[in-house]
Amino acid sequence: MAYIKTIDERISIIDSLDLGMQGRTSCYVLQDEKVVLFEPSASPSIPFLLEGLSELNIPLEEIAFIIVTHIHLDHAGGAGLLLEKCRNAKLIVHPRGAKHMIDPARLISSARAVYKDEFDRLFHPIIPVPENRLLIKSHGEKIKIGKNSYLTFFNTPGHANHHFSIYDSVSNGIFTGDTIGIFYQDLLDQGIEFYLPSTSPNQFNPKAMLESAKMIEELQVDKIYFSHFGVSCQPQLVFSELRKWLPIFVDTAQKIVEKSKDSSFEECCKAVETELNHLVFNQLRKQNIMIADQAYAMLKLDLSVSAIGLVDYLRKNF
Repeated sequence: MAYIKTIDERISIIDSLDLGMQGRTSCYVLQDEKVVLFEPSASPSIPFLLEGLSELNIPLEEIAFIIVTHIHLDHAGGAGLLLEKCRNAKLIVHPRGAKHMIDPARLISSARAVYKDEFDRLFHPIIPVPENRLLIKSHGEKIKIGKNSYLTFFNTPGHANHHFSIYDSVSNGIFTGDTIGIFYQDLLDQGIEFYLPSTSPNQFNPKAMLESAKMIEELQVDKIYFSHFGVSCQPQLVFSELRKWLPIFVDTAQKIVEKSKDSSFEECCKAVETELNHLVFNQLRKQNIMIADQAYAMLKLDLSVSAIGLVDYLRKNF
């Protein structure tokens, strides 16, 4: 049985069980006159998405568009496989990501270098997308999905240069991928809405991230649809938390990088990761938050990846 969460009469989440974790990655299903899927995740998630679509009584041939906010494999790795099942769908992608969906060789080699023996379990197969099934959308462009509804695409770098966010005119909400961070919904049960920036390599740029957040804030949206994980109805809290934590992440990493000029990249990343863990978990403990095993594992994973992105950015730019 698929893990499905209904947001409203148009939008649902199918949990893609990315990395085998429940509540890790949201695949959004938007049912208007046209059916749209956001974020198919990696190929091992596709069976869960197909099961979810079946439970929602959505025939695969009725899916018009599959949208990836950016081409990192936990968002877009399964797109080619899903397109084989959804014969009438087009994949919508950022202009800078399109060539890598057509020829994913560089994506595969980069991921193999990082994940090594775990690559196949986490991501295989990554299937090329035929060029005639791609739609490229640039900043400000729209697609109509119903008589009175449309999606608008906004270039939102910071997490990655090939990243856009997608505004839904009906819900006055925006699908933000990773560009303004991660929402830890598992902590809601303890009365806390907890958000952190996602500073993963290798195109992280804090200035661009804050500029993207400002642009989204100026849209005055009511909802933010996070890829990791779920929907926030408190956009101002999201923006304030990003503006609080992002400088902390960067300043913390910069101090360590400056002191560790003779250390290896891996040693420097580990030192930054250790300090970020200390800061984040201490903050949660001060708020008397008891961290369950799954939330702990997610936070540890995200902070590890964010540390790598911070060190990569700082060593390139300072």
